[in-house]
Amino acid sequence: MTLTQLEYVLAVYKFKHFSKAAKSCFVTQPTLSMQLQKLEEELELIIFDRSKSPTEPTPEGRLIVEQAQKIIHEQKKMFSLIEESKEELCGDFKIAIIPTLTPYLAPLFIQNFIKRYPKINFQIQEAQTEVIIEMLKKDEVDAALLATPLHEKSLEERVLYYEPFYLFVSNKHPFYQKKTIKEHELDINEIWLLNKGNCFRDQILNICSQAKEKSIHNPINFESGNFETLKNMVLKGFGYTILPHLAVKQLSSPQKKMVRPFKAPIPTREISLVISKNCLKKRAVDALEEELLGSIPDDLRNTRKTNEQVIEFT
Repeated sequence: MTLTQLEYVLAVYKFKHFSKAAKSCFVTQPTLSMQLQKLEEELELIIFDRSKSPTEPTPEGRLIVEQAQKIIHEQKKMFSLIEESKEELCGDFKIAIIPTLTPYLAPLFIQNFIKRYPKINFQIQEAQTEVIIEMLKKDEVDAALLATPLHEKSLEERVLYYEPFYLFVSNKHPFYQKKTIKEHELDINEIWLLNKGNCFRDQILNICSQAKEKSIHNPINFESGNFETLKNMVLKGFGYTILPHLAVKQLSSPQKKMVRPFKAPIPTREISLVISKNCLKKRAVDALEEELLGSIPDDLRNTRKTNEQVIEFT
């Protein structure tokens, strides 16, 4: 039995496909299959049911997968302990970020972080919240930038800032004539929403008093995966959407005239650096947190939670 064989086991379990697993391990499928067959012969059991599509582990194979996860985790822990003991931070560091944060927050800290820690191989992946949570639990990423709270006992949340929401309103909509908007004035059928799976969408639905999914009967069934498309719909004279503070900061001067704040308590999202409580790279996480806190704009750093209402997405 080798660590490489166990890594192949976990790859097949993750991708549920031998060819995709082999590609992720940078080997040919025959090589991966041969090594797994050798391991099965040594253990005298079948790990994966090859007759099923997608590939699934056998009952005995699930036990092997669970043990392989523990062994590979301990292997990573050994290398991480060595890296942590070095004076200069180095090695791989993987972070996942939700799509509604990446274009606004990532440019604020990435360049400085890389310059400050040139020996860190910094890798960023964009994914939705539910996917990222599973990645953290499976030790597939070292940290994440997410809207919180998550209510996950196995995860540690380090709050970075509170980000208020604003309305981006068409000049043809009655809200355009108002200086501020109250939550109860919102109509879920007039708001352009992100598509399902985005936690920001769920937060917006939670803001609206009538925002149950069954109440949505907009004659135009349109949702988008990014704010840019939603903004363009509003610019063309349709309804309104809701944007977070950092997205509003990037609007042009004419576009900022279409922004309307909420009356207090202001709907807000809590943004945190999230790690597993068993995180192996605490020094790198601490360094990232320091860089993030230093890169946050003053108008967010000085925002007081007392004037805000943190909107959850669960």
